[in-house]
Amino acid sequence: MSASQGAPAVQRLTLTAADGYTLTARRFSPAGPARANLVMAGATAVPQKFYRRFAEFARQQGYDTLTLDYRGIGQSAPKSLRGFRMDYLDWGRLDLAAAVNLMHDPSRPLFMVGHSYGGHALGVLPNHQLLDAFYVFGTGSGWHGWMPPLERLRIVLLWNLVGPLVTRWKGYLPFKRMGMGENLPLDVYRQWKRWCSYPRYFFDDPARPELHEAFAQVRMPIVAANSLDDAWASPRSRDAFMQGYRNADWQAHTIQPDAHTGPIGHMGYFRPSSQRLWQEALDWFAQRKVMSAPPASAAIPPVVALLA
Repeated sequence: MSASQGAPAVQRLTLTAADGYTLTARRFSPAGPARANLVMAGATAVPQKFYRRFAEFARQQGYDTLTLDYRGIGQSAPKSLRGFRMDYLDWGRLDLAAAVNLMHDPSRPLFMVGHSYGGHALGVLPNHQLLDAFYVFGTGSGWHGWMPPLERLRIVLLWNLVGPLVTRWKGYLPFKRMGMGENLPLDVYRQWKRWCSYPRYFFDDPARPELHEAFAQVRMPIVAANSLDDAWASPRSRDAFMQGYRNADWQAHTIQPDAHTGPIGHMGYFRPSSQRLWQEALDWFAQRKVMSAPPASAAIPPVVALLA
């Protein structure tokens, strides 16, 4: 339903994943008929409110857009993260999967925009066949060896000194106190730390061989855009990770920050100064040919309710 048909421009929703976990989401509906549907797949420790300006920008251009907080993050977090258990990949295979099911409409294309972790999540989506194309900013392997020297030192200290001390004290990673985003569940911290020790992230993890085949199933068009000043996900880091999408039609887009965008780094892709980058992504989607919809059995029906 478009906003002009009675729905408010922004709706706050509860979204229930296949395992029963409830998530908080927001849907940004265009004023007229939607040209396509869009899911925003956010980064690690970044709440959905960070992507509000992008979602509003897409809404104004006719994209019916959904943002969400992953489990353990923002408004989808429990009262305390101490003792909260989950798999880092649940954000993709459960949380984003429910968002994709909600936004799937056979009458219009369905696209996904990702940021950092969003590029990891696509490969574990059980229903990625419902998507027509994917555009991701700042995704990469996370290995410190791809980072510039100063950032490399900071990350090594985080994983090997600060992280172990504060998680033993708190029972989770208190990123808020460290000025690095939302607090992270202990399981996410431990898996993230492990995978960032490998040059190709979890593709080099001998304990997760199934991920190679999962990513090989993805065959949609993909653009992976990384800024030259992104210390966490440089173009080299992107190229090392994106090899996992070996059967996808993916292309690299390397961004040179300029006077208009200002510094981009790892978070600037979704700041207001980067509207040119947003427009490039939406223009690329507009050029995609719509693929035929897969059988209904490919989707896991979500449970959705409006919140007052």
